Amino acid sequence: MTGGKIPATVITGFLGAGKTTVLRHLIENAGGRRLAIIVNEFGAVGVDADLLRGCGIPACEEADIVELANGCLCCTVADEFLPAMQALLDRPDPPEHIVIETSGLALPKPLLKAFGWPGIRSRVTVDGVIAVVDGPAIAAGRFADNPAAVAAQRLADPGLDHDNPLAEVFEDQLQSADLVMLNKADLLGADALAQVRATVAAELPRAVRMVAAQEGRVDPAVLLGLHAAAEDDLAARPSHHDAEDGAHEHDDFESFVVAIPETDAPDALLARLQSVAEAHQVLRIKGFAAVRGKPLRLAIQGVGGRFRKEFDRAWAPGEARLGRLVVIGETGLDRAAIEAGMNA
Repeated sequence: MTGGKIPATVITGFLGAGKTTVLRHLIENAGGRRLAIIVNEFGAVGVDADLLRGCGIPACEEADIVELANGCLCCTVADEFLPAMQALLDRPDPPEHIVIETSGLALPKPLLKAFGWPGIRSRVTVDGVIAVVDGPAIAAGRFADNPAAVAAQRLADPGLDHDNPLAEVFEDQLQSADLVMLNKADLLGADALAQVRATVAAELPRAVRMVAAQEGRVDPAVLLGLHAAAEDDLAARPSHHDAEDGAHEHDDFESFVVAIPETDAPDALLARLQSVAEAHQVLRIKGFAAVRGKPLRLAIQGVGGRFRKEFDRAWAPGEARLGRLVVIGETGLDRAAIEAGMNA
């Protein structure tokens, strides 16, 4: 604890950057430290919290994982986050460190402001904000501004208030960071990684340490113990939404859940998902599927056209062997075509 306060670490980062993988690594290497985890998701199915609960790590007790699945924390601070924090702090055995994983579409700054609320400020300090970035996505230019596209959008809609929704969320997350993790560095060559570093550095408002990582593996001693007291340093963390006092709409993005029946061919399923994601410019697909004849549940993670799968846990007795996949993208997705393609 710092000055009698419980430290809290905020893990932010865009959809699919690897935040839950970072969390799992932290739990596996907690070294006996009593952690509490708050997980927030944009979609209607709590995939990330479910993955953590099923991780099989002795230190990962279900009571220590709190799921907030009613939208981004930056929009539900008063209704969701503050009561969850109060419940953790009032436990007979309060945690020694709280780790908060925000939704991939959340802005960190409104959350940081919440740590100034009475009842929280005197008991918790923000040890640091860790921004996890997807190295290959940055190298591919996913968050780069496209002036021609922006100009065309403005001609079509003079009321447009977002130049580039992806870029704005990405930049806000970086500008609140005390540490940037360049994740998936193993998928980049030396030149591409150097370019990613330069791209990220250009968005940082101050000197911030960057660390390269594979599968979110960074020593917890580096991640926990930044002593940033971020709640007292808000002016150094600019946001595109400062003029709106932190207000943030998510009309630029949408999410829905697609039910998937049991499959005999998981590789073919992933190939279909990749084709659908690329054809419809889907940002994120994640969830679970059932493979006929297999007792374990198949976890699926997709970022753009990159997909991976792994069996994570056994289906529980009486649990319906029905797959559910969360689809997230910019507003205007053709839901019927996406569902048809995923279930072809």
